[in-house]
Order: sequence, then C-alpha cells, then structure tokens
Amino acid sequence: MDEGARPSAGATTALLRLMTWMSPAFPVGAFSYSGGLEQAIASGAPGTAEELFDWLSALLTRGSLWNDAVLLAEAHRSVGDPAALAEVAELAEALAGGRERHQETLLQGSAFLTAAQAWPEVSLPALPAETAYPVAVGAVSGAHGVERVAAIAAYLQGSLANQTSVAIRCGLIGQVQAVALLARLEHQVEEIADRAAESSLETLGTATLAADIAVMAHETLPSRLFRS
Repeated sequence: MDEGARPSAGATTALLRLMTWMSPAFPVGAFSYSGGLEQAIASGAPGTAEELFDWLSALLTRGSLWNDAVLLAEAHRSVGDPAALAEVAELAEALAGGRERHQETLLQGSAFLTAAQAWPEVSLPALPAETAYPVAVGAVSGAHGVERVAAIAAYLQGSLANQTSVAIRCGLIGQVQAVALLARLEHQVEEIADRAAESSLETLGTATLAADIAVMAHETLPSRLFRS
C-alpha cells in the first residue's frame, strides 16, 4: 500500500509524534551508544569541531546515516506489504557491520517498537522481535500516516543530535559548538531526506571506511563511556 492510500496524520499530530519518538526521553537507549564516534575521538580524528562537522557530513551523504535513511524510506513504503517489510528488515540487519553496530541497531529498534505501542489506536505492522532501528522507525511512521520526508528528516536530526551529545561527553566540543554544528548540517539533512524519500534499495552503499573501522575497533577500547 502506497503512502497516499493510508490516512495521514495531521501536521501538528505528526510533528508531536516525531518530536516524541526522537526525544532523548523516548526509551530506546540512544544515549548509551556512540556509533564508533567515541573510538574515533580517542584516536584523535576528529579532533576539532570542524573535523567533527566533516565526519558527520560524511555519515549523512555517504555513510551509515545515508543507508539508514534509505532503509527507513523503504520500510515506510512497505507497511502494507508484509513480505516486502520482512525483506527490508532482514537486509537492514545484514548491513549492520560489526558486533556492536549490530547490537546497537537491533536493541534500539526493538525498544522503539515496544515504546510505540503507547498509541494503541494505531495497528503496527508485524516485524521481527529484533528489528533494525531505521526499519522500526520507518514502519511505525508509515503506520501512523506520518509523511515520509518528515520521518526521515526527524530520524537524521535525532541521530546527529546524539552524535554531538557524544562529542560533548567525550570533551571534544561544548554545547554551543554542538548547536552550531546542527545548524550548519540542517540544509544537508533536508537534502538527504528529500533524496532518500524517493530512493530505492539500489542506492544503498557507504564510502566511510574510517567510520566503519572505528565502529569495529571500539570493541577493544580499554576505557569507554558508550556501548558502541
């Protein structure tokens, strides 16, 4: 079933739900994961606010956040097709490279699906007990009739906000610098959300080797604040 065939949430309702789902208070445990950024900062790259901007920009345009956006979009449009939704869930899990990345996305996705049951008037699509985070967000957003681009943009913004929070807690930047980074990335978030909303699974792919290596290397980091 295509997005246009489902009832759409009103603009204010959709905004409120997206703000709730991407809020630090929503119980997915995002605060405990760094997605490899803790390892990267410990290694000295990124070592400045400007280098962090480049790191986050790369994740958005050709890294894990781009893949997440594509998977979210595919899950959103597959809500009315259980077989297609199961396939994208399986693919998303397979693309989670490294033990910690795999754990991070599945635990957050499962927690998101559990917490999303707070809206009993919306029937959620059937998904595996362990579902990758972007697939869970896409499927729930689609079931609620939340517009696809808005769901992707909210997910990306929430992910970037969590990354800047990691950088703050690792002592790389301060809160004012974090807000400035999010402001600078705003246009890219819009652009990627628009592009991902019309994407297909054929556009999946990353070219951020340093970030991918950092995710795996974090498993051996001697002293850590985060689970990934």
